Amino acid sequence: MIKQIWIHKWKQPVLLITGVGISRLGDFIYLVAINLLVLKMTGSAAAVAGLWAISPLAVIFTQFWSGSIVDRGNKRHLMIGMDIVRAGAVGVIPLLPNVWAIYFVLFLIGMAKAFFNPTSMTFTTQLVPKYQRKRFNSINSLITSGAFIVGPSIAGILIMIGSVDFAIYINAVSFLVSAFFLYLLPNVDSKVELNKGKLSIKQMQEDWKEVIDYGKRESFIISVYVLYLVTTVCTLAMDSQEVVCTQQVVGVSEFQFSLLVTITGIGFVSGSLLIAVVSKYISTKNLIGIGFLLVSVGYGIYAFSHTFMMLVIGFIILGFFNAFSSTGILTFYQNNIPVERMGRITSVLGVLQSIAQISFILLIGLLGEWSLRYTIIGMAAFLFITSIAIILLVYKRSKQKYFLEDVSGI
Repeated sequence: MIKQIWIHKWKQPVLLITGVGISRLGDFIYLVAINLLVLKMTGSAAAVAGLWAISPLAVIFTQFWSGSIVDRGNKRHLMIGMDIVRAGAVGVIPLLPNVWAIYFVLFLIGMAKAFFNPTSMTFTTQLVPKYQRKRFNSINSLITSGAFIVGPSIAGILIMIGSVDFAIYINAVSFLVSAFFLYLLPNVDSKVELNKGKLSIKQMQEDWKEVIDYGKRESFIISVYVLYLVTTVCTLAMDSQEVVCTQQVVGVSEFQFSLLVTITGIGFVSGSLLIAVVSKYISTKNLIGIGFLLVSVGYGIYAFSHTFMMLVIGFIILGFFNAFSSTGILTFYQNNIPVERMGRITSVLGVLQSIAQISFILLIGLLGEWSLRYTIIGMAAFLFITSIAIILLVYKRSKQKYFLEDVSGI
């Protein structure tokens, strides 16, 4: 009887995790394959580096208006549509004549992903009850980190037994499989929600004003999430120089660096698995507090490392507790942002995050030419200060209403 109840409660969340998980696995397979394809076509490191700028540029171009469509559209249909678009776009890449055509198609794929992410966030919040979200998010993190570890390995196997083109075609199929699993899920939007009027420039302006007004009214929620985005941008900037710092500053080998990446992924998987098992015993507030504090400590150890063993310790800590901070902040966001505005708010914040991401990566690259060691130390210090600011906010006595737990269905 208990087993039947559990299956009934988790059937739809498991289908959603499976669909999104396959999509993310495809992302990592495609990431490896497309880098190798562009390098093979051009022989240029600069051409490969250009791939990393396309996704944030696509987000900036897309998400300042896509949120208005997400909040007015059928979330399930949008997610399925974006998976099909990505499948078709990825599938034509091996047929393209030059790198500029590939860049253009990658930009379209980036736009589809920029649509998919806020839609997925809103759809998940509507589909998964509040009491299940913490465990769902931890399992979702587990799947994402698993895809991060397994995806490149699968890409390597596919390239070894076939070719880069073969790996890309398999990636296209993975998006279609993801779309199939999403097709099995129910619609979560009512007809009233879907009939909010046609989208226009004036309507988009009003939507942005509504988001800004909401941010003023609920400054605590927005402040916590914006500070989280700042930590994300900061860590991405440090990660962009990770291979250079560990090899040229600390002096690790290529094998040791690949081992560090694997260790970080295993740490994230272990943290996510722990939260999935004991989620009802750890509050969202403590996930955020413990997670951000120890992630910043992990990056601090990395910044001051002079040996491979110090790097291992830092990467284990930041990988393990990254699962805590990401699960906690995502659950906090889903529990407090109104679902009818979530697409617009997520998209607006996504635009700001992408602009900051490009700026920080360029900044750390320029400062790194002067002294990469001190640049990483400065970024780690900034991350620590930002994490402390988040902790001070979430543990305010007057703000505990934002962290009430729903245990009715556990």
